[in-house]
Amino acid sequence: MNTNNLNIPNIDLPRIVIVGCGFAGLKLVKAINSKYYQVVLLDKNNYHTFQPLMYQVASSGLEPDSIVYPIRKVFKGKDHFHFRMTEVQEVDTSACQLTTSIGKINYDFLVIATGATTNFFGISNIEKYGFTMKSLRESLDLRSIIIQNFEKALTLSRIDERERYMNFVIVGGGATGVELAGALAELKKNTLPKDYPDLDLSQMQIHVIEASDRILSNMSANASKKSYQFLKKLGINVWLNTIVKDYKDDIVITNKKSFHTKTLVWSAGVMGAPIENLSHTLNKHNRIKTDKYNRVKGLEKNVFAIGDVGCIERENNEFGHSMLASVAGQQGHQLGVNFNLLAKDKDLQPFNYHDKGTMATVGKNKAVVDLPFFKFSGIFAWVIWMLLHLMLLVDFRNRMIVFTNWCWSYFNSDKGLRLIIREVKRKGES
Repeated sequence: MNTNNLNIPNIDLPRIVIVGCGFAGLKLVKAINSKYYQVVLLDKNNYHTFQPLMYQVASSGLEPDSIVYPIRKVFKGKDHFHFRMTEVQEVDTSACQLTTSIGKINYDFLVIATGATTNFFGISNIEKYGFTMKSLRESLDLRSIIIQNFEKALTLSRIDERERYMNFVIVGGGATGVELAGALAELKKNTLPKDYPDLDLSQMQIHVIEASDRILSNMSANASKKSYQFLKKLGINVWLNTIVKDYKDDIVITNKKSFHTKTLVWSAGVMGAPIENLSHTLNKHNRIKTDKYNRVKGLEKNVFAIGDVGCIERENNEFGHSMLASVAGQQGHQLGVNFNLLAKDKDLQPFNYHDKGTMATVGKNKAVVDLPFFKFSGIFAWVIWMLLHLMLLVDFRNRMIVFTNWCWSYFNSDKGLRLIIREVKRKGES
């Protein structure tokens, strides 16, 4: 007999409901032994997205099907597993019940793995008119707007108007901003001159604005220095110690100077994206506070939070672990191990992050890698970055598609299909 609106059968196993199929949720479901639990996975999309490569979708380097994989296919054949495509609206922790857009569902254990969203730091105009890359749809929108800009620039005779469409401002010098800037620079050098021979591409400017005194500030000083040199070599303008204050009338206003552009890409901040009515459990970065076992503080009995949305506060670091895919994946796997231990009445193991290194690419043959025992850059780092990202993709088919695309681009200095499937406007424009 079903007692919930999602048509999930009631069986004689404890039910774990997992909200979100990012890296944390994916690894968690894989690690749970389904002979001990019924697993219900909820997500607003029916696919898992490999977020580290979304910038390549935005810059026409890859097609979207290269970096996504159907959730149902990932867990095909897993016993007592159910997936529902829905948005979670609120949680009643006293009744152990979730309310979703398609109905309600009870749980014995709840795991929140809803990831992160963009932090605009209260600058409403940037939220209204800027572009972000926190989802596959946003990446596709950015790709369309980039191509639309050049189509529009062809029709303009005034240089100042044309430059607004051909200039790109990327706010945030982290891995996302640096990688997107490098991809745009390669478009400018190798691809756009072939597509738009009527345009003077020397008028195109790419700006990276960073509030701190170095880019890739979460990596080593060597990585910051080398990536800065790579960006400059590609002709990208890097503005350090520069704080964006507003964006209006196509002008980016900072504490130093102004930039004219139709396209501002915001990659300067993220914050947790929890279920809305869990506000009493959040820290100042909108992340859910947990103990060392990923149990939500105040709800330690049966509610967990992992990945970007969760924060294990430590004595010497109130910010918790970095919001990285590697952290999320390890937390998901460890929590799955703990659920299996719990089923055997064994003690839970605390989460300990094993830092295996950080890396970023700036373009063809240009990357930086920080390993715990070695730091290097250049073409070897780029090969390591490429191989690791290929291996982290969910499926062999995805790996082959991405590898083929990369080989084609490497030897032909060309990107993928530059199609405008649908016209895109900024959120603040009708």
